[in-house]
Amino acid sequence: MSPSQSSSIDGLMLWLLRGAAGIAASVVLLILLFLAVESWPALRQISAERFLADPSWNPGEGMYNLAPMLSGTLFAAGGALLLATPLGIASALFIAYYASPHGASIYQHLVELLAGIPSVVYGFWGLTTLVPLINQLHPPGASLLAGILVLTLMILPTVALTAHAALLAVPADYLRGAAALGMSRWGMIQGIVLPSAKMGIIAGIILAAGRAIGETMAVLMVTGNVVQHAASLFNPIRTLAANIALEMPYAMGDHRAALFVSGLALMLFVMVLLGLAAWLGPNRDA
Repeated sequence: MSPSQSSSIDGLMLWLLRGAAGIAASVVLLILLFLAVESWPALRQISAERFLADPSWNPGEGMYNLAPMLSGTLFAAGGALLLATPLGIASALFIAYYASPHGASIYQHLVELLAGIPSVVYGFWGLTTLVPLINQLHPPGASLLAGILVLTLMILPTVALTAHAALLAVPADYLRGAAALGMSRWGMIQGIVLPSAKMGIIAGIILAAGRAIGETMAVLMVTGNVVQHAASLFNPIRTLAANIALEMPYAMGDHRAALFVSGLALMLFVMVLLGLAAWLGPNRDA
């Protein structure tokens, strides 16, 4: 192949990739625009304060308090992150530095399998197995705790796999230098590997947070779907995403527009998280 032909192919690939990236960005912007347009009737007629200050969520009575569902969303996602982050980082360290090559390959495939399981399967397992177990400990079983545990399983692969990729990106010269200095394995991990991979690990945690905040079906199946602020881990809750899935089929008028406000809030929140993950990035200096 002549240099001119190679250059023309590279130019064509560049334009194709730019077009694909432009289409993807346009789809995101169109979704955001659609949510904003559909939310406008509620934003125009209902003051922003009412979405947090109304007595409750009762669209039939003109009450649109999203605060209990917002707190439920944040508590479920935050609790899952508190559990999944150390477990995911520990899994990545095990694969990269402690397991045998064969054991590391098997364990990594199992983690990747967890990432591919549909969310409804997690929800079905939680509903039939986890909720009855929690009910034996403290009724009613369907609760914030069940949602946290199911979400932990769902986001654990994201944390583990992104942390593993960040660990593999640590320059080999750093590891050889640590070995030459006689550092122990844990001393090398603690003093060199984790600080070098910190930004990549944080970016993966933020991506997992976006997944947890936007999860719908599994959370809907195990949290009890009661609109209230959770006083304990055993109280039922309802998340914003679950509320949209439950009420959108029959919502009309301001009720429908208020649900789109919920969707717009979720979209903006996830976009902020993804933007923060991109800003941190695995290659950003600590």
